[in-house]
Amino acid sequence: MRHRVKKHLHFKKRDCAHRNAILRNLLTSFFTHGGLVTTEKKAVVLSGLVDRVINVANSQKEEFNKVRAIAQNVFTKEAGVRAMQIAAEYKDVKSGFTRITPIKYRDGDSAKLVKIELV
Repeated sequence: MRHRVKKHLHFKKRDCAHRNAILRNLLTSFFTHGGLVTTEKKAVVLSGLVDRVINVANSQKEEFNKVRAIAQNVFTKEAGVRAMQIAAEYKDVKSGFTRITPIKYRDGDSAKLVKIELV
């Protein structure tokens, strides 16, 4: 049996480091541009990460600890600063920061493309 395996995070049999790099890239692009177009599976996982980062930015921690915690999840400083700005707008909200809207099926492999954006 395979216990403690997150089945929703298997992106075409990629290993753990590659999967984490994909998610960090998506999260960085999301905060840099305010939204992005990706597959449905990646968008569902990304939604939870966005909630976690915004809740960390809204926490009662010191400012430098917030910056460090956000920097572990994004690649660029610009994305971290943008995440702090976005979090200030959602001060009273606990979750549900993103909206996933289906767009179309991709031509090459018929994967379902969705747009994930801030509510």
